Amino acid sequence: MKRLARSMPLRVTAIFLLLLVCSAPPGLVPTNSGMDRTLVLARTTQRSGARPNIVLFVADDLTVTDNGPYGSKRVRTPNLDRLAAQSVRFDRAFAASPTCVPSRAALYTGLMPFRNGAHPNHSQCYEGVKSLAHYFQQLGYVTEQAGKRDFFPASVFPFEIIKTSVVPEPGFESKPALHLDLNTTPVDKWLAGADKSKPFFLIVADHSPHVVWVEKAEYKPEEVEIPPNHIDTPETRAARARYYTDITKMDRNLGGVLASLDKYGLAENTIFIFTSDQGAQWPFSKWTVYDMGIRVPLLVRWPGVIKPGGATDAMVSLVDVVPTFIEAAGGKPPEDLDGQSFISLLRGHSQTHREYIFVTHTGDGQYNRNPARAVRTERYKLILNLAPEITYTTHIDLAKDHDGGREYWPSWEERAKTDQRAAAVIDRYRNHPKEEFYDLATDPYEIHNLIGDRKYVDIIADLRARLSVWRKQQKDDKTGPDPVPPTK
Repeated sequence: MKRLARSMPLRVTAIFLLLLVCSAPPGLVPTNSGMDRTLVLARTTQRSGARPNIVLFVADDLTVTDNGPYGSKRVRTPNLDRLAAQSVRFDRAFAASPTCVPSRAALYTGLMPFRNGAHPNHSQCYEGVKSLAHYFQQLGYVTEQAGKRDFFPASVFPFEIIKTSVVPEPGFESKPALHLDLNTTPVDKWLAGADKSKPFFLIVADHSPHVVWVEKAEYKPEEVEIPPNHIDTPETRAARARYYTDITKMDRNLGGVLASLDKYGLAENTIFIFTSDQGAQWPFSKWTVYDMGIRVPLLVRWPGVIKPGGATDAMVSLVDVVPTFIEAAGGKPPEDLDGQSFISLLRGHSQTHREYIFVTHTGDGQYNRNPARAVRTERYKLILNLAPEITYTTHIDLAKDHDGGREYWPSWEERAKTDQRAAAVIDRYRNHPKEEFYDLATDPYEIHNLIGDRKYVDIIADLRARLSVWRKQQKDDKTGPDPVPPTK
């Protein structure tokens, strides 16, 4: 008892000082210690041994500008809006590739598509490649996955799968095809029974707003916004109203997962990440290396570490997610990853990250045979099209068995017969020159190709050289499209 009595004042004093430092305004924390308030809180959590849970929510085919946190005044995303108010918003986050499988493989492995092997769509990673499932299991984490998988083979992605988290949409039970939905009920059940003595890394991957979009629109055609590089027809507006509805459906699923974390007392010790694999199935977006195809939303909520409601212009790639959150979990990222940790950005120790973003696109079966590479700085982008002689096509103009283009593309072609601007849009869609160069500060939709402008000759030469060196590092020696896959 005497020993306990003697120790009590010291313990009380230590607790008092800790509370004082953590609750003090930033200006009252000693600046010469090199610590800011967020770092004090982070180290306090680390000393307590409470490693954070991590939830990664991945939307499917969501163009970055089509939600509330990234500027849309028309698309209703109340749950994303609330999450953004609690998070840091990355305004320059980019996918490694503008198609589903390559983008997700890069996100989950920290390796670019040519290094992990999954560079065409519907392909798979090399055997022996490791993913975040391996890395976090080694750190003592439970690794779970719910919703859309779209990653292969299983040996590279050894997640425990939350069963029945993928269900057919009502009315399509006998032949779901693209009519699939995320079921958050089993996710809620899993979180309710999560072992709180072990941290977890949970991926929740939605199927929305991937086509086929919800049939019954919750938006009126006159409500929607038409991007400046699209053609405004009644059919386009009707399709965008359905696309917006699918985004709002995704937002409701996101809200369900966030509510479950709150309900079971998990939110305060959980890092929550929201992103999308790439842009939506619209012209000049998915299957292209234009910004509407590769720029993605990225929100990170980390209670006690990240100041809520902030934003950063620092450029990051989705391959950076794996090393960043390995560090957040107390681990050391492998040195051979393409990803570069931005943990110092999250903790407020730096304001910048990447100087250059590299992107690769191989193709998508017989629908898209137009490989491209790109390098982007904060202001400029150089695009190399490896098969400029092949007319550009995608599911948008070719697929006749499902919506996602067939319901509005004919109206574009019809308008182009009599409208000069519409004809120019169709021409730009169909014909991609060998090289393209854009000033993104003045031309964010990449409409005006400046490759022949002598004013930029030195910048173009520099970017061309950097892209060439990077391709050699990646062992990317492609000179055209991959062989035509066999017809199933």
